[in-house]
Amino acid sequence: MYIPRHFKEENDDLLLGFIRKHPFATLITTHTHGIEANHLPLYLTTSNAGNAVLQGHIAAANPIWKTADQQQVLVIFQGSNAYISPNWYPTKAIDGKAVPTWNYEAVHIRGKITFIHDSDWKMQLLNDLTAEHEQHFKQPWTIADAPEEFIRKLLPAIVGFEITLDDIQGKFKLSQNQPEENKQGIAANLSNQGDPMADLIL
Repeated sequence: MYIPRHFKEENDDLLLGFIRKHPFATLITTHTHGIEANHLPLYLTTSNAGNAVLQGHIAAANPIWKTADQQQVLVIFQGSNAYISPNWYPTKAIDGKAVPTWNYEAVHIRGKITFIHDSDWKMQLLNDLTAEHEQHFKQPWTIADAPEEFIRKLLPAIVGFEITLDDIQGKFKLSQNQPEENKQGIAANLSNQGDPMADLIL
C-alpha cells in the first residue's frame, strides 16, 4: 500500500484497536488460477506465545482451505471513507488551486494463514466471535441458546483459520496535508451531511 508520510500511522496499539472496531475484512489469497478475495468478519486475539493473531472461518465448500494453507496472505480492514469536494476549501476562493480527493481509513495485515479443522477449536472461535459482537445488546445471544446437537452438526460445514501477523500498515488519509482553515471547511461540510468522518478531521 502506498502511504505518503502525512497519512502513515505507525502506532500498533491504535492499529489493532482499529481492527477491533472494524472487524469485517477482505482476505486476499493467491492460487494457480489467480487472485481471490473473500469478505468475512475476523477476531483479533493473542496466541499462546503472546503474539497478535487473527482468527476466522469460511464455509467448507470454499476451496481456499485446500489451496492457500500455509500461504502468505493479505488482509484489508477499512473504516470511514468520504468524497471531499474542492468547494469545501476556503483557500479555493483565493487561488482556485484545489481538486477533489477521497478520504479513508485502511489497515493492511500480511501474515501466514493456517486452516484448522478441529471441532473444539472451531467451537471456541464461534463462542469468541459471538461474544464479541453480542456484548452491546441488552440480551446477548450465545451459542448455548441453540441446541448443542444442532451446533455440532453445523461444525463440519465450516473450516477455521488463524493468521499470524507478520506486518501491519495503517493509512489514515484525513486531510492532514491541508491547512487548518481547509480542515475546518471539510469537517463542517461532512458534519452537515451527517458523515461521521467529520469527527476524524480535526
